[in-house]
Amino acid sequence: MLVSSSALSKVKNSVREKVFLGYEPTPELLGILTVYFVQGILGLARLAVSFFLKDELLLTPAQVAVLFGVVTLPWILKPLFGFLSDGLPIFGYRRRPYLILSGILGAISWVSLATIVHTAIGAAIAIALSSLSVAVSDVIVDSLVVQRVKGESQAQAGSLQSLCWVASALGGLITAYLSGILLEYFTTRTIFWITASFPLLVSVAAWLIAESPVSKDASIDDSDFVSVRHQLQQLRAAVSQKAIWLPAAFIFLWQATPTSESAFFFFATNELHFEPEFLGRVHLVTSIALLVGVWIFQRFLKTVPFRVIFAWTIALSAVLGMTMLVLVTHTNRALGIDDHWFSLGDSVILTVMGRIAYMPFLVLAARLCPPGVEATLFALLMSVSNLGGLISHQFGAVLMYWLGITETNFNSLWVLVIISNLTRLLPLLFINWLPAADSQTETPTTPTSQPALTPP
Repeated sequence: MLVSSSALSKVKNSVREKVFLGYEPTPELLGILTVYFVQGILGLARLAVSFFLKDELLLTPAQVAVLFGVVTLPWILKPLFGFLSDGLPIFGYRRRPYLILSGILGAISWVSLATIVHTAIGAAIAIALSSLSVAVSDVIVDSLVVQRVKGESQAQAGSLQSLCWVASALGGLITAYLSGILLEYFTTRTIFWITASFPLLVSVAAWLIAESPVSKDASIDDSDFVSVRHQLQQLRAAVSQKAIWLPAAFIFLWQATPTSESAFFFFATNELHFEPEFLGRVHLVTSIALLVGVWIFQRFLKTVPFRVIFAWTIALSAVLGMTMLVLVTHTNRALGIDDHWFSLGDSVILTVMGRIAYMPFLVLAARLCPPGVEATLFALLMSVSNLGGLISHQFGAVLMYWLGITETNFNSLWVLVIISNLTRLLPLLFINWLPAADSQTETPTTPTSQPALTPP
């Protein structure tokens, strides 16, 4: 029996070390990972949304880019949600009720898309509500993660964030191929019905969060307003530091360069005739690439200076992004390379690069957050990144309009590809805004992760 118990203990330790990266698999941790998992699994409707906007609502590439930019607004408002969660508890709880409500809201939004939405404005509202649902739940679990991260040793740096990204990527992995193949057999509205069930898992996961009520009185009393005022003071003190706002400004610039994603989706479906099943395959491979990117960072790059990681990934991404010109001009066909294979390889490499570049920012942002305003400040830092994403979509839409790119005219797409990739290099001029190697692991003294839906 002693040998058996010892063996069982070794197995448990091995599972904890390899599967949970050394963390104890508590109900709360499983609840947190469930929320991230749902964020990934919502990708089931990603292609359905794109085809719904393109084929049923008959929107142009520029209009789709604008819409996807607008629906990221809830992610820019994440600091507000963090502020409400930190300072305004519901029935005495700061986290659990917000998770429950976000899950219900998400289910309602997808049911709306499946039933009553027939206009571009209606679609924008419904998708924005779904984005709001994910943004609120993301703020809550981010705050829980930040609380844990602040107690990590340097050896564990980024481990919990990596675990969370793995959970999200696994959710995406499960539904990636299904997102395409289901469109071969079901309508987009049927897929929206199926997707509506997933946000409810967030409401269920909320009950796994270990949380004690902050007050026996369920109403908001004077102490809550004192807490809110104290949070604002802490937040002001935090964001006034160069060590916080300079890296955030760099990330904004990095994310704000114009994107050609919407135009390329129309090009791939209308010009290259990529079927939904193949696009689902692309999503499957890129979901695997996300995991590869997390693994590479976790295994080899945790201690590499942020400036080095960003400089190399930005430069390589810009260079590799130019390979899209080969596909747009059909040069790959002259070289005997099939459109499908070329597109697949390009997507994988750029996805890995993007994840490797983003992981250090998540680690840095978590380390900058002070006790008491974890959700608010972390959400503020993330919203800066999301604001950059909104600007990126709007810039892309403007360029598509100026270049005359439509659902049938792709003559100037090569120009858009060049502009979007060259502008990726601009943030390198401000690489010194990131922490130096000797300071990136230090937490400043203060009184201190492509929105739920994006075009494929």
